Amino acid sequence: MVTENITKYLPLSESTYYIMLSLVEPLHGYGVMQKVEAISEGKVIIGPGTLYGAFSTLEKEGLIQMVKEEERRKSYALTRKGKLVLAEQVERLRIMSKNGQAVLPQL
Repeated sequence: MVTENITKYLPLSESTYYIMLSLVEPLHGYGVMQKVEAISEGKVIIGPGTLYGAFSTLEKEGLIQMVKEEERRKSYALTRKGKLVLAEQVERLRIMSKNGQAVLPQL
């Protein structure tokens, strides 16, 4: 059971948000880079340095975990806590978008 306050991880940076979105299902590093680009429709490109730095931080925070290692490929996936943090970020973005559209209905 996750009892830790997940709001301490929020807001997520854009790159961290997309990396976590891509890890809803287990994936290796290169696959994450490809999926981030696909999910963001080419607007977010993650390089290896950014990706592996994020992996290290997210793993230390308990938001992702390595789920498989074969040869030189490590696959990662969100932990339960990571899924809760991601869901909270998605909700924050939904509310922010709704509020923005209410103030500026012409958007």
